[in-house]
Amino acid sequence: MIPRVLTVAGSDSGGGAGIQADLKTMLALGVHGMSVITAVTAQNSLGVQGAWELPVEAVRAQYRSVVDDIGVQAVKTGMLASAELVEAVAELIGATDAPAVIDPVGVSKHGDSLLASSALESVRTKLLPVATVATPNLDEVAQLTGVHVESEEQLLQAAAAVLEYGPRWVLIKGGHLPGDAVDLLTDGSAEHWLRAPRHDNRHTHGTGCTLASAIASGLAKGLAVPEAVTAAKEYVTGAIEAGFALGGGIGPVDHGWRFRDGA
Repeated sequence: MIPRVLTVAGSDSGGGAGIQADLKTMLALGVHGMSVITAVTAQNSLGVQGAWELPVEAVRAQYRSVVDDIGVQAVKTGMLASAELVEAVAELIGATDAPAVIDPVGVSKHGDSLLASSALESVRTKLLPVATVATPNLDEVAQLTGVHVESEEQLLQAAAAVLEYGPRWVLIKGGHLPGDAVDLLTDGSAEHWLRAPRHDNRHTHGTGCTLASAIASGLAKGLAVPEAVTAAKEYVTGAIEAGFALGGGIGPVDHGWRFRDGA
């Protein structure tokens, strides 16, 4: 049976991030993607013009509908918007026997806030403890822990700070640092340093969503965390290299780059 992955995230009307990016990634990686929509955004290549979160009961009903009938081999979260949604989703994931990839989305690629400041404590105390893998970028690390990373050497400090909140593994995404794109995956004992060349391409909308969904897809196929993250890093690096212009601003990564390469 095709592995099934559930994304719990917001909708991006421009198709580059959020639910749309997640489902494209899952299709590209050979799993069946399903969705729980937490918010609807009016969004394009220039930014987010509006966002409307769904009621908690609508989110819970979508989740139960999928999990109780179809079942899941992995869950991935993205935009959760409010403390109420964060806590409801954390409770649902905690009761689901499947690995969970938590992307603690705080702001969009354009700098628009996608998480209420009042929800940060719920992310720390409710959501991160149910994560198999948490995937914060450096801005989200600072937002959650107060640790500001300015060099590769500080990635270990950042990882330790996030691990204190309870995820089994953390992937600190160092893409905002100069030089090669380096990420650190650790569970507090094993360390995996993942490096890739930096591509000179500004069209990187949806990178975080895509990476987290690729990790969840690997976990659903039965890969161990380090193998799932390594494969996801390879996939997203190719997607970034192939990112394309769309509209008047920042375009998306190309989720179908392997199809176009004939790989």
